[in-house]
Formats: sequence, C-alpha cells, structure tokens
Amino acid sequence: MTRTEEGASYSTPSAASLLAANASGEALQTVLASLDDAKAEDTVTIDIQNKSALGDYMVVASGRSHRHVGAIADRLVGDMKQAGVGPLRVEGLPHCDWVLIDAGDVIVHIFRPEVREFYNIEKMWAAQPYSERRAQA
Repeated sequence: MTRTEEGASYSTPSAASLLAANASGEALQTVLASLDDAKAEDTVTIDIQNKSALGDYMVVASGRSHRHVGAIADRLVGDMKQAGVGPLRVEGLPHCDWVLIDAGDVIVHIFRPEVREFYNIEKMWAAQPYSERRAQA
C-alpha cells in the first residue's frame, strides 16, 4: 500500500515482505551462531539486498584446512535444517576448498584461506553498484 502526504510517498511494507525479512534475519543469525560454534575464522557478512536478487545476505568465512572447512559446512547444514531454514543447496563438499551453501535468502561461502584470497569475493560484493560509481564521476 502506498500513501502520499504533501508530495511525499510512503510505502507500507506488506505482511509477506515483513515475514520474509524476519525469516532472512533469523536464518542469518542461525548461520552466524553456527559458524562461531564451529570456530570459523574471518567471518564477514555482506548485505546484498540492494545489489542482487540472489538473496539478502552473503556470508564469507574461512576454515584452517580441508577437514575444518568440511566440518564447518556439515555443522552449518545440520544447524540450518534443525532451525527449519531451507531448502538448502550445497556445492563443493567433496573437495572442501570452497563450499557454497545456498539457503535462498542467505548464501554462505566457506573457504580455505588460500582459495579465499585468490577469489576475493568480498571485494567484488562490497563495491558500489555501477550506477552509483557512474553518478559520482
């Protein structure tokens, strides 16, 4: 619903959008708590709500070794299923260099440090959108 007062336009969020925002926030809290419990390192949360339709948040974390990355991913998948977050899509678990867990609103990347440094996805997603960079020029 949109209402206008003296030239200003206000949008009232729908119940569905409020519920979706709350669900993505709860999913993010589940992810962060699980990563902390699993001793993931250098965890970074990136808000991508206004940058992409892929989801609301991207979380990037590191494990110390292949085994640690796999353990973090296994624990995270279990914690997310227990919390009712899903459906989950998991990629990269057999090799454990880079595991991607897509929960819809929250996308989690778990890397070995060398692989994380090589791809440097935080830099790509933290950049300003092209339209904003162009407007400043």
